[in-house]
Amino acid sequence: MAETASSVNGAAVNEGELSGLAAIVTGGGSGIGQAAARLLAARGARVGVLDLNPGDEFAGFKADVTDDASVRAAVEQAADRLGGIDILVNNAGIGAIGTVADNADEEWHRVFDVNVLGMVRTARAALPYLRRSSHAAIVNTCSVAATAGLPQRALYSATKGAVLSLTLAMAADHLPEGIRVNCVNPGTADTPWIGRLLGQADDPDAERAALQARQPMGRLVSAQEVAAAIAYLASPAAASVTGTALAVDGGMSGLRLRPRQ
Repeated sequence: MAETASSVNGAAVNEGELSGLAAIVTGGGSGIGQAAARLLAARGARVGVLDLNPGDEFAGFKADVTDDASVRAAVEQAADRLGGIDILVNNAGIGAIGTVADNADEEWHRVFDVNVLGMVRTARAALPYLRRSSHAAIVNTCSVAATAGLPQRALYSATKGAVLSLTLAMAADHLPEGIRVNCVNPGTADTPWIGRLLGQADDPDAERAALQARQPMGRLVSAQEVAAAIAYLASPAAASVTGTALAVDGGMSGLRLRPRQ
């Protein structure tokens, strides 16, 4: 069947590009994960969402990525429902604010448990299914915080640095099995978490303006733009791409522009 082009929330869609493939998206109930699930489905994939609150837009499976038994059960249910797993989008994650001195050990353990070990648990549970796929891909949601020093983000940045290294190690380990592993590095994205962060600021408008100004394009990244990068890395079009971090950050990681006059 010939592919036709359309769009989902402004993102280009090659309908049928992922036809016949099954994808699971952790943290797919909102934000970047939800946008990714929608775009993968629009491109023809059978999509399952693993989330504490998966919603009813897709096949939903309640999962807590900090609980190995919960993850294994949800992945098994998703594989049964979808007829296997070809694509894993490891997107579930939480934020953290502060310098290295501002969070107690318990908070460091909690955020690492979600942002890093959550990906480990989900990938570990999905690997038996991915190994059976003729088109197996894992896409991890990382961050520009893995490669750029951001103020008041010590804990969050440490977890995302770990995700970047984990992505490279997984890509090396699983290439002989035919499983590609990549990550996306969003800049500050206009997601519900950022909305909550801005809501806590003394001057939300000024804080939003500051976040926009630090990205060379002068605006926040949209969830749909990150989803488009995820969909590319998950697709057959990226069959020769593995061990790559794709920045979707408005130029934040690589550009050094002169201040606007």
